[in-house]
Parts: sequence; structure tokens; C-alpha cells
Amino acid sequence: MQRNVELVVDARVQLGEGPVWHARKQLLYWVDIHGAALHVHDPSGEPDTVYPVGCRIGAAVPRASGGMVLATENGFEAFDFETGSKTVLADPESHLPDNRFNDGKCDVRGRFWAGTMSMVKEKEAGSFYVLEPDGSTRRLFGGVTTSNGLGWSPDGRTMYYIDTPTMQVAAFDFDEERGNLSNRRIVVTFPDGVGRPDGMTVDAEGMLWIAHWEGARVSRWNPADGSLLATVPVPADRVTCPAFGGSDLDVLYITTARFGVDEETLARQPHAGSLFALRPGVCGLPSHEFAG
Repeated sequence: MQRNVELVVDARVQLGEGPVWHARKQLLYWVDIHGAALHVHDPSGEPDTVYPVGCRIGAAVPRASGGMVLATENGFEAFDFETGSKTVLADPESHLPDNRFNDGKCDVRGRFWAGTMSMVKEKEAGSFYVLEPDGSTRRLFGGVTTSNGLGWSPDGRTMYYIDTPTMQVAAFDFDEERGNLSNRRIVVTFPDGVGRPDGMTVDAEGMLWIAHWEGARVSRWNPADGSLLATVPVPADRVTCPAFGGSDLDVLYITTARFGVDEETLARQPHAGSLFALRPGVCGLPSHEFAG
């Protein structure tokens, strides 16, 4: 395993999040939540592109019919690259103006899963939703404070999920055909002193890679027994989300943040808020497009 991360894009954004690899286009999409922008990274060497979206954006996924679907403070929105326009597809929390969507991903059937959180730090004010390809939404559960990392086991039968303040990774039995969750249990518990669990991805061996907010690292865990397998330092305290990409899915991209970091710390970590990468010696699982 490569033990040192590399600086890929010296973006220095406020709150980088949500990297997702688009295999068909060989591009990495990621977002700056507080910068209200969608970033597109081309590993072939073309300059990165930044698209203003005009609102806080927690996650973005490619759409099979073209463009992207965004999970934002305004709900689920379709985004058109050519015009820069957005169209609301669904807003399940229109009655909760202080909430916004945070992390989200698509499953193999093209459903978009994403959860919400309070922008005024109200505890347990968020919920976890799924946007179906037909445009309908379902609320799976509430009582969420900071909806964050999620992913699926290689066989697709288990979904993993993080609500950051719990300091735990939960697992659910996943019904791929119906998109239902059941049998919630805890598979990983974070120890004190290492930061808080943020974004997450799953590798081809079924192990969990988790970003440590205020922990300056990413870590690899075995969900079968909750054991810590590896830790890789990242030169930013606020590490937000890992995602596998590259033509062979053998590159682990890592987003970071500089929002809320004091000037003394930023002097030691000048590239906080940038995009980093690591070759961990294991491949990831393919990401999926929204099917609607």
C-alpha cells in the first residue's frame, strides 16, 4: 500500500465532499458544499472545470440520460452542464428550510440515496431518503443528525451508513429489487481521539474506507469484526470523503475541507480543501448513475 497521499488538485475549497467516479467518461466529480460548486476532475491532464450551482450541494451523481442529479439544500435537482440550469425533481423537506442534503450515492438499480442534516445544528433533525428513477421519494428513517458516508458490500446485500455524531458505522440488509432496508446493526465503532467518521467507500474485498473529520487520515476497516486494518495520514485535519476511481478503480481520491480551520493550522496545512489521491493496493467497486 502507498503510504503517502499525493496532491491532485490544489483547489483549497471551503468544504470539499462527495467524490464520485464516472467510468463512462473517465472523470471524477466532487463538490464544494459551502462554495456552491460542482467540480470536474479529468485525470488525463485537462484543466479541472468548476460549475457554480447557486446553492449548498451535498452530493452529485451522473445521470444516465445526461447531466447530473444534485442533492442540495433545495432537494434533489437535475443539473444541465450546457446551460448551468437546475430543475427540482423532488423536495421531500420543503417544510424544513433549515435542513439540507449531505452525502449521497446511487445503487446498482440507479436509485439515489441521500440523507439530510440541520444547517443550524439541531440534533436528530435529519432523515434518510431515496429518490427513485420515476422521480418519487421515500423516507427510510429519521432521527439523523449528520447524514454522511454510505456504500454497499460487493455482493450488494448489505448497505453501510454513517450518522457522524454516533461515531459508528451501521449496516442494513439491503433488498436490491425493492430498495428496502432491514436488520440495522453496528459493525464499526470509532475510538476516541481519532476524529469523527465522515464519508465512506467500499473496496472490492468488502472493506470500508472512512474519512476522519478532524482526524487527518483515512482508515480501512473490516465490517465483519469491526477491526482497524490500515491508516493513511492526510495533510488536512478535516478529511471528508474517499472514492475509488481511475480506469482500473485502483486510485483512492480523497476530498478535504478548510472551513472552520484556524489560521495557525492552515499555515501548517496550506492545501487543506484540496483533492488528494492514494494508490492503496486494492481496487474499488464501480459507481452507478441515476437511472431516471
